[in-house]
Amino acid sequence: MSLRPASLVVALHLLLAGCSALDILPINAPVEDSRNPGANIAADVFPMDAGSETLVGVTFSGGGTRAAAFSFGVLKAFAATPITARNDHALTLLDRIDFVSGVSGGSVTAAYFGLKGKGALMDFRERFLLRDAEENLHTSLLRPTNLARAFNGGANDRSNLPQWLDQNLFEGATFEAILARKRPVVWLNASDIANQTPFVFEPNTFRAFCSDLAKLPVSEAVAASAAVPVAFAPIALETFPERCAYTMPPWVRYADEQAGAPAVLKAFARALYAYRDTEKMKFIRLLDGGITDNFGLSGLTLARAAADTPYAPLTPRQAVRLKNALFVTVNSGRATNADWAKSRDAPGMIPLLQAVLDTGINSTVRLGLDAFQLTINKWQADLIEWRCKLPSGEVLKYRGTLTGWNCRDIKFHSGELAFDQIPEKKARLGAIETSFKLPQDQVDLLIEAGQEAVSRNPVINGFLSAARQPGSEKASIPSGAQQLQKSR
Repeated sequence: MSLRPASLVVALHLLLAGCSALDILPINAPVEDSRNPGANIAADVFPMDAGSETLVGVTFSGGGTRAAAFSFGVLKAFAATPITARNDHALTLLDRIDFVSGVSGGSVTAAYFGLKGKGALMDFRERFLLRDAEENLHTSLLRPTNLARAFNGGANDRSNLPQWLDQNLFEGATFEAILARKRPVVWLNASDIANQTPFVFEPNTFRAFCSDLAKLPVSEAVAASAAVPVAFAPIALETFPERCAYTMPPWVRYADEQAGAPAVLKAFARALYAYRDTEKMKFIRLLDGGITDNFGLSGLTLARAAADTPYAPLTPRQAVRLKNALFVTVNSGRATNADWAKSRDAPGMIPLLQAVLDTGINSTVRLGLDAFQLTINKWQADLIEWRCKLPSGEVLKYRGTLTGWNCRDIKFHSGELAFDQIPEKKARLGAIETSFKLPQDQVDLLIEAGQEAVSRNPVINGFLSAARQPGSEKASIPSGAQQLQKSR
């Protein structure tokens, strides 16, 4: 029996309505103590040891399990790379990581490392990289029910990837566990699609709308960071501005009122104002972090742009003692495979949508990298100028001695780890799909590539050479690092 056109419309409408019950409930909760939502701005982003002369920050790009495995290989290489030693206890580059930022697939590695520290190296491969994280996802658009779900906001919702991650990897962990470790600081990145800005899962962001990040399941944040449009429904956060008082940081008013303020500040300022105005925004909708910042660099770029001192987000003591900083961007992106460009025929809907998404992501990647490098260069110059103007009494206060003091003795090393730095494996690495399910041989190839990329990278080797100079870190493991090493 055939259906008439009108009947087809009715049938399609019923199908869509029947599949519209997506789980899009907010993932967050309001602060419990409305009188104490926390400080508006953290004193420092990096929890460096009091006597440390080095600072290490790492960012992991998006790219599904491909990104998670490559970044895991980088962490394994860091764990095998000594930086200083004392009393026969080696301090590795992994032990010195102060800050890690992750996007999409890279956020899985970043979050698990933030939870487990060095222990993450013991089982991440088996618990995640070799598993099929897509086993309960709706992936085929050939099925009418999946297509209907996609039309209603996303083929998958909170009952899919977040639930799988929670059951198989994070085991109910909330951000309270990550924050309690204090080091490294972990930032997971999504995209606020209403305000068209990156969204960073960190305490200061949540204080703005009176929510408690500590109570948020890590799995939900990771899933938000990886929520590819159409494949996933946007993840929702509810704002509770009436639940607490909040004073906008000084930079917000500056960005809002000054025409010459950096564009990144203006965008974030508008978002903060929106989070405090329920008439404009009661719910924040989040999708894949790669849409706005596929390297997770904007958080630090913003922190420097918003800083009202030459050293922030460092403390004065950290800024005086610092000699060498390393910022590594782990890029798991691959070249676009546009086979349709060889044909006279126009690309179909799916290849066209993928090309549009890739174009947007790649353009933001290039702009983000350029902005980040300019930020790092200017930060180093500002620090040198500030240090060289410090009175001797201030130097003595922060450093404990004037012996060996050189105000210009500070170097920021910034570089990228990418597939093209391993030319003999570049083609095989670039052919690996963006998926949360990969065969074991590809997973192990990616891990191996991450390790090789670290050993060959001239920026990392330059940092290590400088950090290992006689007298650097006083050839010692600071007491805080000793405790950290024992705890791991």
